[in-house]
Amino acid sequence: MPISYKGVVIDNAFKIDLLVEERLIVELKSTEQHAPVHAKQLTTYLRLMDFPLGILMNFGQATFKAGVRRIANDYHSGWTKS
Repeated sequence: MPISYKGVVIDNAFKIDLLVEERLIVELKSTEQHAPVHAKQLTTYLRLMDFPLGILMNFGQATFKAGVRRIANDYHSGWTKS
């Protein structure tokens, strides 16, 4: 995803694993447990894109349910994209 700041555009500034219908970021991991840095990475993406929600999916957990976390953007500015 590109980032634009004060007229300067940085192409390929970061790579989102999955972007669902331009509304939901899904970050994929395969580790034995969630690390705080994984949630921070997704939170950063949400803030940069001004998206309200993202999903952190970790396929290294014992069950699918244990590996899925919903992450909310606390700094969301009232998303109105359609």
